[in-house]
Amino acid sequence: MTSVFIINGFLDSGKTDFINYTITQPYFQSRQTTLLIVCEEGEKEYEPKVLERTRTIMEVIDDEDDFTTKKLSELEKKYKPGRIVIEFNGMWILKNHKLPWTWKVEQQITMINGATFESYFTNMKSLLAEQIRGSELIIMNRCDGLDEKIASYKRNIKALNQQADIIFENKDGEMNVTLEEDLPYDLTKDSIVLDDTGYGVWYLDALDNMDRYKGRTIEYTGMVLHPPQFPKGYFVPGRMAMTCCAEDIAFLGYACKYDKEDELVNRQYIKVKAKVNIEYFDDYGKEGPVLQAISIEPTGKPREEVISFT
Repeated sequence: MTSVFIINGFLDSGKTDFINYTITQPYFQSRQTTLLIVCEEGEKEYEPKVLERTRTIMEVIDDEDDFTTKKLSELEKKYKPGRIVIEFNGMWILKNHKLPWTWKVEQQITMINGATFESYFTNMKSLLAEQIRGSELIIMNRCDGLDEKIASYKRNIKALNQQADIIFENKDGEMNVTLEEDLPYDLTKDSIVLDDTGYGVWYLDALDNMDRYKGRTIEYTGMVLHPPQFPKGYFVPGRMAMTCCAEDIAFLGYACKYDKEDELVNRQYIKVKAKVNIEYFDDYGKEGPVLQAISIEPTGKPREEVISFT
């Protein structure tokens, strides 16, 4: 079976930029030929030198009537590619087209221009829905200035495809967009109880959505750390976390105010119950989450001492 990657989206959604970037990445390199089938040509073009360097051969099929199993099979027979990338036309409906039976779709990705999403969602929802429903990954780019709308955009997409991974990007790169319903813990409870997965999510989400946790009570198992630069009465109850690979392990946690912190021992495990305050802390150099201990109790090691974000 020949592996096929389908990149979907309307014109000016960033498909060409995404494919240009992807075929040059080390993880996508192959000694075999990559056949790139382009179903619409936008303002951005593929550089001949890049195509040559990445052993990519481009063919254009911009007439929908020509996108047939016969034509596709002829191209495969002609070039004998190790894999196929299709830049699909956003105005075509993919389910109306058959691929050769020897082709296996490994992944379908939909690209969306955040600046035009609202217009397309309002006026061409059926076409957009077809793209979203069949995709494992959805990337919305050009989200600058859309911070207040991103949450509703994510809900609109999730309503069409609950299983897809969704990435939002601005000029600085990927944005962290976490909705309350996506969180692995219940914010409606008086106290938020964090398991291993919940701790990692909470730690990251609290950086971007501090107001979501201001004044809330949290409970979790943490390890004691006494940073030497901390003022008396403060320590960090955190967790060791693998953020990328086994070589990339760090201690993650927020400062905690506790009048008996000098009774705690480094690397001791404790059960923490604390109130989350948002205030300036010298070690942060800015405002951030600072915990106010309600109760601290010794406990045993958790089953997994190192949590993972991967």
